[in-house]
Amino acid sequence: MFKFFNNTAKNSRFWWRLVSFWTVAVYAAIIFNFVKSGIYDKELDALLVIYIAMLAIYAGDKEFERWHDHHSGRHPGEVFVFFWTILIMAIGACQFIFNKPGGLTSDVVAAYIAVLSVLAVTRRSRAIYYQKRRRQKE
Repeated sequence: MFKFFNNTAKNSRFWWRLVSFWTVAVYAAIIFNFVKSGIYDKELDALLVIYIAMLAIYAGDKEFERWHDHHSGRHPGEVFVFFWTILIMAIGACQFIFNKPGGLTSDVVAAYIAVLSVLAVTRRSRAIYYQKRRRQKE
């Protein structure tokens, strides 16, 4: 059993699947909380903290693998940011149109900013990595 967890934890595909699952779960929780007028704000906050932690682990692991020339897959973070942006805009618009409490809480906005930050850091790391590799080949 420990061998399974040891091999799984090292597999970046595992982390990608886990982050993808949590992304869908968090989106559903945000929408559900909005529909229920924010009565699950505290529970949502806990989910957002777990989600951001997993996203940071995945992104950090992916960059570490890249810098040690072990990263072979490509799962662009822009996709996560695109869907987060759509979700934030839709919830904000619905909150305004329907004059409904809940929705874009400070924690949801903070999670969105964290997702944007993770993307910015990983994009910069990738750019520096490729610049360094080009210089080494010259």
